[in-house]
Amino acid sequence: MTSTQTNTQGSRLYLFSIVLVAIIGGLLFGYDTAVVSGAEKALENFFRNGLGDLYTSGWHGFTASSALLGCVIGGAISGLMASRLGRKRSLIAAAIMFFISAVGSWCPESGILPYGEASKTLLVVFNLYRILGGIGVGLASAVCPMYIAEISPARIRGTLVSCNQFAIIFGMLVVYFVNYLIRNSLGDTSEAIQSAMNAIGWRRMFVSEAFPAGAFGLLVLLVPETPRFLALRGRDDRAFSILARINGSEEARSILADIKATVHEKRERLFAYGVAVIAIGVLLSFFQQAVGINVVLYYAPRIFENMGATGDASMVQTVVMGIVNILFTVVAIFTVDKVGRKPLLIIGSAGMMIGMVALAALSFTDSIGLAALVFIIIYTASFMMSWGPICWVLIAEIFPNTIRSQAVAIAVAAQWISNFLVSATFPSLSAWSIGGTYCLYALMSLASAIFVWRWVPETKGKTLEEMSALWRSNAAK
Repeated sequence: MTSTQTNTQGSRLYLFSIVLVAIIGGLLFGYDTAVVSGAEKALENFFRNGLGDLYTSGWHGFTASSALLGCVIGGAISGLMASRLGRKRSLIAAAIMFFISAVGSWCPESGILPYGEASKTLLVVFNLYRILGGIGVGLASAVCPMYIAEISPARIRGTLVSCNQFAIIFGMLVVYFVNYLIRNSLGDTSEAIQSAMNAIGWRRMFVSEAFPAGAFGLLVLLVPETPRFLALRGRDDRAFSILARINGSEEARSILADIKATVHEKRERLFAYGVAVIAIGVLLSFFQQAVGINVVLYYAPRIFENMGATGDASMVQTVVMGIVNILFTVVAIFTVDKVGRKPLLIIGSAGMMIGMVALAALSFTDSIGLAALVFIIIYTASFMMSWGPICWVLIAEIFPNTIRSQAVAIAVAAQWISNFLVSATFPSLSAWSIGGTYCLYALMSLASAIFVWRWVPETKGKTLEEMSALWRSNAAK
């Protein structure tokens, strides 16, 4: 492609290279949140051996999901950081947090506490490192889709933002595979492997994240700031230059003019477009977690063990589930800009409800086995082709330009609060009734379908500036 063609038509290669770097943040999001799935049982053994009865199921639920507290914090501060520092610098900050958390979780003794001796102090320090990584996840979960949405042409924005979800799920699949390899490298017998897992295996799982985190931190230095942030900062020439490289000169002028038309409103209060847009964003986030997806993702090996699989078999089934998740996320990527957001969300809700109702029935009748694996796959596949990627697409594009960073921060914080509550309560709920817990998630799936049908607007093909006009007209009614 010649420079003249690039200037006239824009460069897809340039756009895709930028998006590819941005979605590494999504990969780290998935990696960090799922790494605990392979390590949580060894962590429980490590701390229970040292603390005895002081390490309760409640403490273990907190330790397995403590990163989610950081995610709430990261989501909450993402708006302030994205609006003050910019999208690019916020991603750099997230990369640094990922790296420090990975190294700190590997060796929470930090050269100060006695190595390998479980204590209350070590438990607190370990959770603090996990919370720091969670802040990075919360920040990346808000800023990565925001960055991609703000830099992408409207006609393929849904597809590109959905690629971030693909990266999240790919990160989970990678860490499932890495955890499997680490586990199998620790010994020749199941007893030797379990002993080594309790001592060093979980540490190696956590530190493995330091490598992609370091790569992300270096690569994000090479990408530009988003044109919309630059325009809001009065750097029109730089904004136009980036838009022209992506869209071509003629379209870039039109996009920049639309962006500039909203600049004078940049100090608007959060509810300038009404309460509805904020409420819809928060409820999208709530339902994405209330359906119970992260219970399946975080506790996958343990769930499979409860269904009768042991050792390597449970880890292999977890990897298989990760592959299924990847395949159905690809379905969403290729359909979101053709079918639309709302139809996919409703279809996904129906599939999740079927999966959870079936799992509840199997649990109540003690009919565990292959059927349970099939319905878990139906459930997760339904989520991955709908709520997994499309919730992030909507959160990135549904809010008007002038309040996007603050509104996204609120929606993402709500998502991580919901995530934490669902994940932290699962051990206690499952001790009460596994079948009853699955019924609760089935009800949430039904409610999510009704919510989307009644209140969520279709955003397929609309520019970010058109969303501002839509909510402005609704607020005026």
